[in-house]
Amino acid sequence: MRRRSVFRSLATGRRRKVTLVAKSNVMQSGVFWREVVDAVARDFQDIALDYLHVDNASMQLILNPRQFDVLLTSNLFGDILSDEASVLAGSIGLVPSASLNEKGFGLYEPIHGSAPDIVGQGKANPVATILSAAMMLRLSFNLPEAALTVEQAVARVIAEGARTPDLARPGEAVVTTQEMGQRIAAAVEGA
Repeated sequence: MRRRSVFRSLATGRRRKVTLVAKSNVMQSGVFWREVVDAVARDFQDIALDYLHVDNASMQLILNPRQFDVLLTSNLFGDILSDEASVLAGSIGLVPSASLNEKGFGLYEPIHGSAPDIVGQGKANPVATILSAAMMLRLSFNLPEAALTVEQAVARVIAEGARTPDLARPGEAVVTTQEMGQRIAAAVEGA
């Protein structure tokens, strides 16, 4: 079954630990989540599976984010937890996301919204969108080398000091949305 291969590919490419996040103590959908995930996990004894209620997961994400490897949750809880986790990364403009179905088809998008207050001003950070495309290359198109090339290009451009307004410290030079995208595209081409 395809959902089993998606489960395996996400966990085995990392530290082999999946944490299911739901709210099975008060929500029937959380009970269903646990039943389905437990059934799938039985086929993958080499992957550790644990469970946290979403409120505890939210707290643990701040207290000890390194304890997590792959978080598996619903879109609702994922939306909340990913916004919270963006603080750890340094900006909501850096975090990609994927909502995957059992066939591996995904909806890839940055965790941030459309930011209508800065539309057309060149202030938006394009990194999360670019990294979401890298996730798509890896997870839906099975192109891990291409995904890595994009991820390394992003890391290189940031390491070289390119900063959109959300990343810049006071007094630090900033680049526009377009400039950041162009620098990353050039880094991909030069790879």
